[in-house]
Amino acid sequence: MSPEQKKKIIILMINMFIAIASFGIIIPILPSYLASINQGGMAAGLMIAIFAAAQFLFSPIAGKWADQYGRRKMIIYGLAGLTASMFVFYASDSIWVLYFSRVIGGIGAAMLVPAIFAYIADITTHDQRAKGNSLVSAAMSLGIVVGPGIGGFLADYDLKLPFLVSALVSLVAVLFSVALLKENDAPVTEQTEAMLLAEQESMFRKIGRSVSMPYFIPLVITLVMSFGLLAYESVVGLYLDNQFQSTAKDIAFMITATGVVSVIVQLFIVDRIVRRFGETAVLIAFLIVAAAGFFLSLIAGNYAMFFAVSLIIFMASSILRPVLNTMISKMAEGEVGFAMGMNNAYMSIGNVMGPLLAGMLYDINIVYPFILGLLLLLITTAITVVWQRSRTAKPSAVISR
Repeated sequence: MSPEQKKKIIILMINMFIAIASFGIIIPILPSYLASINQGGMAAGLMIAIFAAAQFLFSPIAGKWADQYGRRKMIIYGLAGLTASMFVFYASDSIWVLYFSRVIGGIGAAMLVPAIFAYIADITTHDQRAKGNSLVSAAMSLGIVVGPGIGGFLADYDLKLPFLVSALVSLVAVLFSVALLKENDAPVTEQTEAMLLAEQESMFRKIGRSVSMPYFIPLVITLVMSFGLLAYESVVGLYLDNQFQSTAKDIAFMITATGVVSVIVQLFIVDRIVRRFGETAVLIAFLIVAAAGFFLSLIAGNYAMFFAVSLIIFMASSILRPVLNTMISKMAEGEVGFAMGMNNAYMSIGNVMGPLLAGMLYDINIVYPFILGLLLLLITTAITVVWQRSRTAKPSAVISR
């Protein structure tokens, strides 16, 4: 990569890190804060679901706007939305106002995430894209690791202090982007095509159109992966406490370790294995690895084994995420912003459904969420293999004619 490319990617990584870390700051103290305002588990679940639902509903529009109006504007507006959300969260103890703040935050995330990945697609070649996406994904993972640690430290001084710090840190990201991030216009053909599509299609048609896109299967895989991972994360603490009598410190240590593994994998491994084996081969291989992880979680007999299995699952998901982003952006000729918006939308569907269904299944039997994740991953692996064979068969059919 050229020095200019590296500079732009570093700016995007800093933005993504700040955005994710500022949100992660509130994670460890959210249950205690909700209890302090006489709210419980239902409110905590709705906090996640409302954010993800708003992100899902707004992602197609935000992706289209990223093509029409530019990546830089959407990145700045998205960060501003996340900032406003956290200031509202800090300023009120009304549960309904807090729910409203999650709507604002979800819209901000819908603007930010696809615009950043579309920007990466603009400034990298096909060969460089896996590395660019893995670097930004590593920044996300690092934010997930750092944010909760800072939040837990700040909560010792005041329960609401993490919300204020989160808002201020996010505001710094807005100012940082305004000052340093330059617009990197999508190709003229891409902007023109996006504008024509905007005139011809309603929002619902845009969502439906993704089914016929060449990157539909990667979108489905994105949905299943986010579904399984969020389902896993939402019940893993309860499962560890129930099965192995793990302490809060044990659970926090495991989450931090999985985050560190994700950062290392995305920084140093993803680009190398994609260059050597190709996106599709890596995708299939690590879907199988993730499925094996879910299977092993069912037979893990102690905390240490479950810890090791969790590292496998998060390592696989850390590879799958940037690989999927790369595949989708390569297949989305002419409308990368729309494609990344749809990628964000499908991920949000999984983020809404995963925690809700996992909680329901956990109440029936604590192993059911893991069985469901295993079955979905096996089905997805089979679909991916069939899809890949159909893709390789098409050129052969053309040649034989």
